[in-house]
Amino acid sequence: MRPTYDGGVTLPPPSASPSGKRVLLAAPRGYCAGVDRAVVTVEKALEHYGAPVYVRKEIVHNKHVVETLARRGAVFVDDTDAVPEGARVVFSAHGVSPAVREAAQARSLQTIDATCPLVTKVHREAVRFARDDFDILLIGHEGHEEVEGTAGEAPEHVQLVDGPDAVDAVVVRDPQRVVWLSQTTLSVDETMETVRRLRERFPSLQDPPSDDICYATQNRQVAVKKIAAQAQLVIVVGSANSSNSVRLVEVALQHGAEASHRVDSADEVDPAWLRGVDVVGVTSGASVPEVLVREVLELLAAHGYGEAEEVRTASEDLLFSLPRELRKDLSLTPAGAPAGGCSTG
Repeated sequence: MRPTYDGGVTLPPPSASPSGKRVLLAAPRGYCAGVDRAVVTVEKALEHYGAPVYVRKEIVHNKHVVETLARRGAVFVDDTDAVPEGARVVFSAHGVSPAVREAAQARSLQTIDATCPLVTKVHREAVRFARDDFDILLIGHEGHEEVEGTAGEAPEHVQLVDGPDAVDAVVVRDPQRVVWLSQTTLSVDETMETVRRLRERFPSLQDPPSDDICYATQNRQVAVKKIAAQAQLVIVVGSANSSNSVRLVEVALQHGAEASHRVDSADEVDPAWLRGVDVVGVTSGASVPEVLVREVLELLAAHGYGEAEEVRTASEDLLFSLPRELRKDLSLTPAGAPAGGCSTG
């Protein structure tokens, strides 16, 4: 059984170790609805169609997940031109631009779109504001797949703003017709600081219809703030290319933790980090399966830390249906979707 966020495993009642060493475990953490939907999409495609199933880019930004799916027959490619003509390809949770869709169609590829619905929402906003001839200031990190996909929806209207320090370089055609959008997996605090600086330059700057940063990203950052205020060390489980995991490290350091480190797995935890540390906080990015967190907790237990004390700041029950192309072939209804929270890594 594949472990899922907050499910699958019941935490035992917390107990202190004889040495007084404690572990604070953030909740929410780990898999969100968009990630769960994307991973299940590849799993179901492999079960139904058989291997190989091609996947453009990493389905989600997690090394363990990608390697596990590859062993089952998923073939990860950098772009659609590496997929045999007429073959089946899954678009990752981060989304793709119209140009990618057109390239896939030109090669007669059978596409399954696993884009997170919250990323799709941002794409639609970009299209709408471009149609209304706004300059769109897209707050995000250059080179991130989600940013490339969103910008590709309206390349002549979108300008990337990579953090507060990039605001001074922004040039717009009409300061009265400017709107901001954002990558869904950013630091909430940094994004709001970028928006504040943009509004100082462009007082008429419009907000998107709703906050683009996905609420699962926000929830994980709120939870890590809570444990960081009490922990000397915060360990974040997540891959280096996972934007939301990297942001959790930054948030922990900004909100009280003396040290914070990101690890792909328990094997990367350096015992030297634990010297003189009585309270360790543990969390994980939105594309991280719970089994990797459990392995970190087992390692901490072996170093004398007590049972994890879960610190919950929110509950998540969002459901996303599987992609319609897959539902049709599996004869599933939207009610057959997996559960989770939401974010793409």
